[in-house]
Amino acid sequence: MLKSGKRKGLLTALVLCLVLLVLSLVSLSMGSVRIPFTEVIMAVIGHNGESSGVVVVEFRLPRVVAAILIGAAMAVSGALFQGVIRNPLAAPDLLGVAGGASVAVVAFMTLSAGAYSIHWVPVIAIVGAFAAAALNYMLAWKKGVSPFRLVLIGIGISTAMGALTTFILISGPAYLASQVLNWITGSIYGTNWKYIAALFPWVAVFLPLAFLFAKELNVQSLGEDVAVGLGSRLQLNRFMLLAISVSLAGAAVGVAGTISFIGLLAPHMARKLAGNSYKILLPISALLGAIIVLLADLAGRMLFQPLDIPAGVFTAGIGAPFFMYLLYKRR
Repeated sequence: MLKSGKRKGLLTALVLCLVLLVLSLVSLSMGSVRIPFTEVIMAVIGHNGESSGVVVVEFRLPRVVAAILIGAAMAVSGALFQGVIRNPLAAPDLLGVAGGASVAVVAFMTLSAGAYSIHWVPVIAIVGAFAAAALNYMLAWKKGVSPFRLVLIGIGISTAMGALTTFILISGPAYLASQVLNWITGSIYGTNWKYIAALFPWVAVFLPLAFLFAKELNVQSLGEDVAVGLGSRLQLNRFMLLAISVSLAGAAVGVAGTISFIGLLAPHMARKLAGNSYKILLPISALLGAIIVLLADLAGRMLFQPLDIPAGVFTAGIGAPFFMYLLYKRR
């Protein structure tokens, strides 16, 4: 018989899957043109050749898929960071990783003058994210990597990357500024199947890898001395976990920009729902991240029509007060 914790985790996952499915249908239906659910379902399964089917499949469905992939990637990345660093305030956008990805992509956009293939953007973003993470890792190294030094140095790197991004932006061509600014804010507006093709391989590889390392995260959560005593190759496994987290965050930032605080919000919500075991926590975090981004994107499309507000505006509006609450709660 399954333990009560596992039963609770499975039940929570099933409920969240149902919520995600319903929310996806609502997102596919809602917009400047309201499409009935029956037509949406027929379009998704390929039996609607009318104009509404084209709207669903070519415009709205890629956006929904992108929101799910990006939310899951950022949420799991944040959960991994919090597990490795053992700090509930850790998240890719607070440790300089997202900032490094943003600098790399903005520089790439500026130097290429907008003439680039979308398939290169996640690669460039991951390279930038790894550069920022490597700098953080090297500066934090002192006979091993201290979680506390990673956090403190990461905050400094994040601030520096934000300033560098702004400098590159104002130094580049003026006609690219609006496009880049919209991307920096965190938006999946205009996403098409090319974006999905660029993002999906990274998520498909690194998300399962993250789930495979869940047991290692449980061991590390017991403390360094206990983890080593249990046979964990602590520094190697910590490096692998950070590499997976950086790759997920970099790929997501490359396609949608910095949709802030998903990596902070979703893991905290997952802990409240499913406990601290990473075998359950990571999948729940992925589902919650997908739901949050999908909700933020839907709100951006519907609340201020005909304007399309970036999803990152809504996640920042929720995440920033939550971050301040965590700071206050933990003094």
